[in-house]
Amino acid sequence: MKQWRWAWGWPGAGRRKCVLLGWLALMALSLLGLHPTHLSAQDTNTLPLVWPELTLTRIVGEYDQPVHVTHAGDGSGRLFVVERAGVIRVVQGETLLPDPFLDIRDRVNSNCGECGLLGLAFPPDFATGGYFFVHYSAVGNPVSPDAPSEPDPGTGNDTVVARFRITGDGNVADPDSEERILLVNQPYTNHNGGHLTFGPDGYLYVGLGDGGSGGDPFNAGQRTDTLLGKILRIQVGATGSYTIPTDNPFAQVAGSRDEIWAYGLRNPWRFNFDRLTGDLYIADVGQGSYEEVNFQPAAGSGGENYGWRIMEGMHCYGSPTCDQTGLTLPVAEYDHSRGDCSITGGMVYRGFLTRLQGIYLYGDFCTGRIWGLQRDGSGWAVQELADTRLRISSFGEDEAGNVFVVDMDGGIYLVGDAGHTWPHALFLPSVRRP
Repeated sequence: MKQWRWAWGWPGAGRRKCVLLGWLALMALSLLGLHPTHLSAQDTNTLPLVWPELTLTRIVGEYDQPVHVTHAGDGSGRLFVVERAGVIRVVQGETLLPDPFLDIRDRVNSNCGECGLLGLAFPPDFATGGYFFVHYSAVGNPVSPDAPSEPDPGTGNDTVVARFRITGDGNVADPDSEERILLVNQPYTNHNGGHLTFGPDGYLYVGLGDGGSGGDPFNAGQRTDTLLGKILRIQVGATGSYTIPTDNPFAQVAGSRDEIWAYGLRNPWRFNFDRLTGDLYIADVGQGSYEEVNFQPAAGSGGENYGWRIMEGMHCYGSPTCDQTGLTLPVAEYDHSRGDCSITGGMVYRGFLTRLQGIYLYGDFCTGRIWGLQRDGSGWAVQELADTRLRISSFGEDEAGNVFVVDMDGGIYLVGDAGHTWPHALFLPSVRRP
């Protein structure tokens, strides 16, 4: 039975009442001396399998093809919404600020379906350093003498990972402050990856797809001499460059790229660390039959091969049998029999709602279905939690651990649980929107 309830009804149904509470939770609870539930890693593995009844509440703002939402970790309580065309917007309290945080539409290629401004990450020292990182598809074939690049010729949507700085305003960044730290030529226009996140170790993790087309024609996923089809792990410093962590799994392997942390990926579309345990969850988009969730425990040392193009999900790709030696198989998968087509990775919930604690949330772009994944003894349990009909492009969280769902059609939604009552201070004045 689907455990699902809209907070205000199906999309497009009349006037919508939106309770603005997600990103104000941290501030409101701090004033009352309340804090998120804190559980040990051991606790999270012994919680009973009681699934929440998911609700979604739309927050303020209309956005142009939003693809991500995140926070700065600076105590401000702000949310940052990434729009695919090359704009980042700021939500402060109940207000969507009128001026963009960053506007780089002049250099972002958003004219192909999987191109655009795709990722945003704030380093742990953002509050003092004032710089942040983005992942985007560039107009033309940029050449940066300061950024290592792939040898293959690009096609007009090469991947750029760049650093920007804020201005004295704090809510506005300087578009002219760009320092490109990584350039990756893309042979096709799809499978660009796009995610960025800082790990518990302080390093920047970068997601890249296999270069596109179909079936991984370059076998990039299984090659370690290319950055395509990988998650990278790099150390960014005070200048617009990076170094290689000495414990990266391929740092001392001749012929391999030092930046690689994990490989065998087709198009990792969102991956995140559990903010409590440090475990890493990776959603990898399948070829045409299966979508998968991969898992790396916090104690892992990297170097996992997640199987693409030998495997798609838990199944041999293109052959009834295959050699699975050395592969790390997914902990969860789903097929396309119900119209699903492309997984969107989320995160492990660590906010205020008890029944959501320790559950990894993820969804599908085509159907809008949302699932929960959690440990069940020595294995894993999966439950469908919602059938939303949204085009889910991302999940994100605020500083308090509240989780949001991003709808490519313009909305951001706060995740709730119908079986849990929010602290009274979180019920703020409702706002009616057309």
